[in-house]
Amino acid sequence: MNVQSGTYYWPATLADPPTYPYLTEDLSCDVLIVGGGSSGAQSAYALAGQGLAVVVIEKNTVGSGSTATNTALIQYSGEKLFTDLIHTFGQSAIDRHLALLHQAIDDIEAASRLVEMDTEFRRRNTLYFASCEEDVAKLHAEYQYLRSQGCQVEYWEEERVNALYPFAHHTAIYSRNDGELNPFKYTHALLQHAAARGVRVFEHTAMNGHRYDRERERMLVTTRSGRQIDAGRVIFAAGYEGIDIRKEPQASFVSTYTVTTEPVDDFSAWPERTLIWETARPYLYLRTTADNRAIIGGLDETTDIAEQRDNKLHHRQQMLMDALRQRFPAIPFEPAYACAAFYGGIRDGLPVIGRYDDYPRCDFIFAFGDNGTVYSQTLVRAIADDILHGHSPDLELYRHDRPVLKVGVE
Repeated sequence: MNVQSGTYYWPATLADPPTYPYLTEDLSCDVLIVGGGSSGAQSAYALAGQGLAVVVIEKNTVGSGSTATNTALIQYSGEKLFTDLIHTFGQSAIDRHLALLHQAIDDIEAASRLVEMDTEFRRRNTLYFASCEEDVAKLHAEYQYLRSQGCQVEYWEEERVNALYPFAHHTAIYSRNDGELNPFKYTHALLQHAAARGVRVFEHTAMNGHRYDRERERMLVTTRSGRQIDAGRVIFAAGYEGIDIRKEPQASFVSTYTVTTEPVDDFSAWPERTLIWETARPYLYLRTTADNRAIIGGLDETTDIAEQRDNKLHHRQQMLMDALRQRFPAIPFEPAYACAAFYGGIRDGLPVIGRYDDYPRCDFIFAFGDNGTVYSQTLVRAIADDILHGHSPDLELYRHDRPVLKVGVE
């Protein structure tokens, strides 16, 4: 899959990342992780030092896939409102989902504090505003649900939003204790930490085939160079490219665009450097970086054809910069990096753990959606608990064949 194109900011922040050898021998392990992006790194981190032989293979270099374009807004709220998800899955399921997302953000922060590399994790508040008058009522209902679940949220009337921000909008939910990080550094930091605790990591090692040994109940994975890995369990953490390995009917793709600016000297016009997004679909989202840049993304296009996506990049860059300057006219933003990428989502609104009959003893991490890093942490925690302790009650919530309350979910 041609996941992305353009120029990428995150890899430029780590000039000399850790590197790993390619696989030159046959191996046997307890757990094989296929993919060296954020999901693979989170999986390796969760299983490191637990008495298991763990191997990670990455077909290119660590963090070179969708991790390089992940804007890494660390939030629990997502594109589908929790109040809408309740109609699909029931309130008890979504109450648990929300609690797990909070736990995932705490887990990400804890890992960022423990690893040796600075992942640029920062707690940030979020402004989620109603893009039009028609969205005000549903935004208020969402606020009431979040407040009932103990979330640190406030409901801001239009006057308060407009008094604090240099743009006019309707009401908003103001959420406290979300976050942001550098996904490229985070991925490298987790794998570096895991490797120091015995996880074997191999770059430039692409999976070329696999078969299941039913007698031994083990997966045999072959690499493009002809090496074989004999694994008790396999975690497919290949991001969007996991769909090339095993199709998931709930997954869908559009094209999205992102611009990262040159550094600026003064963010005083951007209150608390909040994360910002909106109820419009498709929506725009904004954040800042540790070296004083802004990132703006969105303007999604309903195409999954790479050539069509890439042909729109220059125009989308101009549109995103216009939107950024309209929102913050006092800040002299100039573009530095611009990229186009596929953006995956799950139609019913929850991320997916794929457990398929044709892939025994395998888990697929499809942490698709606007909160991919948080979703991935949630799925990894459930899979790791299942591997380490023999069971995770949260697996059923995220399995690809989970029950829904409403037929024909779109």
